[in-house]
Amino acid sequence: MPKKYVIEDRVLREASYLIENEATIRATALALNEVSKSTVYKDLAHLLPTISLGLYNQVKTVLEKNKKERAMRGGMATQKKYAKNT
Repeated sequence: MPKKYVIEDRVLREASYLIENEATIRATALALNEVSKSTVYKDLAHLLPTISLGLYNQVKTVLEKNKKERAMRGGMATQKKYAKNT
């Protein structure tokens, strides 16, 4: 199978996983255990729109939701960290 198709297949697997699980980039990279989170981001942000625009729009929606929740998750992690130290 040509390298182009291997990469496209990987990008589609990453997108499907992220959408189905509403996962983060980091969680997707860890779950699929194929490439780094930087590569997953590059695949989804730059390659996916050229492969499937519809799938890209779904991924974009999940990523925007994750971004909005990021500050809240970070705050909870900090709160939990300092609760252990007291």
